[in-house]
Amino acid sequence: MDRSWFQANNPEACPHQCDCPIQWPTALYCDHRGLADIPERLPDRTQYLFLQRNNITSLSSFSLTNITDLRWLILDHNQLQSDKLDQAALQNQSQLCYFFANHNHLSSVPSALPAGLEQLRLAHNQISSISPGAFQNLHNLTLLLLHGNRLQTIKEGDLKGLLSLNLLDLSGNLFSSVPRHLPPSVQQLYLSNNTLSGLDEDSFVGFFNLKYLRLSQCGLQSHGVHPQVFNLSSLVELDLSYNKLSTIPTVPTTLQYLYLEANEIQGLNMTSFCREVGPLSYSRVKVLRLDGNKLSYQQFPPDWVFCLRVLESIYI
Repeated sequence: MDRSWFQANNPEACPHQCDCPIQWPTALYCDHRGLADIPERLPDRTQYLFLQRNNITSLSSFSLTNITDLRWLILDHNQLQSDKLDQAALQNQSQLCYFFANHNHLSSVPSALPAGLEQLRLAHNQISSISPGAFQNLHNLTLLLLHGNRLQTIKEGDLKGLLSLNLLDLSGNLFSSVPRHLPPSVQQLYLSNNTLSGLDEDSFVGFFNLKYLRLSQCGLQSHGVHPQVFNLSSLVELDLSYNKLSTIPTVPTTLQYLYLEANEIQGLNMTSFCREVGPLSYSRVKVLRLDGNKLSYQQFPPDWVFCLRVLESIYI
């Protein structure tokens, strides 16, 4: 069926500013159109609404009023402002699973978000606070992106309700220490590009499922990193690249990927990987990056091959 014929004979079916692909009737493409507002009279069949890269500043309660089955709402690269975002516009979207509003001008995390959300992407805004109770009903949320914002702290209760959160990205904010009161369900925690004063022994206490931890470009120095801070038996990958570490911190023997490039490390101490070396006591590290340090193979201790016996790739 010809799209132009379909639209000409069904003027109510598709807003003139958008494209409605015949082969995907539940999708509405209104991206890259220079829109200042969300088009009126959106087709009630719409489940996937693409509005990225426009000039939309507000979201009113009437913007999506005739849509009841919306599942994806993409508003990346617009001009959305918190004081022009009517909370009811989102709260009433009971089927909404994915809400993307990266690269906007939001100053706080919206409140009254629909309970069915699974992914919330708010990276590269101006968020400095989390509205009270913003997450209290988001029991199904698995991914929360808040990197590239202005958060300095997370207060107790700010993230209350996030029972299923798997990935939390807080990189590129203004944290001076690892924020407390984070959901214990998190398996992937990204804190790169914050200026951390150090890591205490209890910085990651309670993260029984944490597998991937990224702390690159945080200004970390060895004297400020507690020897037992990474004593997490669930940890699989640890990124400490582009810091100011002079020694390799102690890591769990379960760790498989360790990134330490571009630090100031001058030696390889096997006790960082193996408390003792024996048939049953060895490191599970498969990939070790040490390039960009003050280190060479000649400085390796003779027993390193017995400790790092499953190593697949090493970069010096």
